Amino acid sequence: MQKGQNVIIASDVLLGDNVTIGNNVVIYEGTIIGNNVIIQDNAVIGKQPTRAKASILPDVKKLPPAKIGSGVTVGTSAIIYANAEIGDDVFIADLATVRERVTVGEKTIVGRGVAIENDCTVGNRCKLETNCYITAYSKLGNNVFVAPCVVTTNDNFMGRTKERLDKFKGVTVKDGGRIGANVTVLPGKVIHEDGTVAAGSIVSRDVKSESLVVGSPAKEIRKVPDEQLLRNQ
Repeated sequence: MQKGQNVIIASDVLLGDNVTIGNNVVIYEGTIIGNNVIIQDNAVIGKQPTRAKASILPDVKKLPPAKIGSGVTVGTSAIIYANAEIGDDVFIADLATVRERVTVGEKTIVGRGVAIENDCTVGNRCKLETNCYITAYSKLGNNVFVAPCVVTTNDNFMGRTKERLDKFKGVTVKDGGRIGANVTVLPGKVIHEDGTVAAGSIVSRDVKSESLVVGSPAKEIRKVPDEQLLRNQ
């Protein structure tokens, strides 16, 4: 293991072979880290969430530890919470946040400043680009592309009463779905296999498989060209 200065590794942390740890890194107790992992300066791994008084999240006293696969890179000042599971060969860039009860599949890229909120599943070989926001309770399949500054949402009501509490629903992007820059996806919407959303659109209804949608609200203008479909790659 190569270790920088001011590193804090708590008790019961399991480190694989050939792990490189930068300066000022904090790894919380019980965290499991695979082989050939790079953890850059100021990263925090295995952090227990702090619950706001007004939060709708369940009050869990202590979550299970984080699990980091082999070949993973964790960028500078990235934060990975407890009960997150990161697959092999994932790249997590600087300033990214991966919240509790999140699973990230192998060979996925989580770009700079990306936030993946609690209770999300991200598949294999996805690419989440700079500053996109994956809202809580979302599900992304394999080979999903999310461009910079995409916003996904899970609350249709913005309500002030308890009625809203059982109506939260994240978004679903199925295998091969692609979302262009600055898109907003409204709560509960599904982008089906190889569905593609043009930059700047607002997705207020489900996107059909292999269709290209554009506008506000987004509407289908044509089918995705055959040479762009995931099955033809």
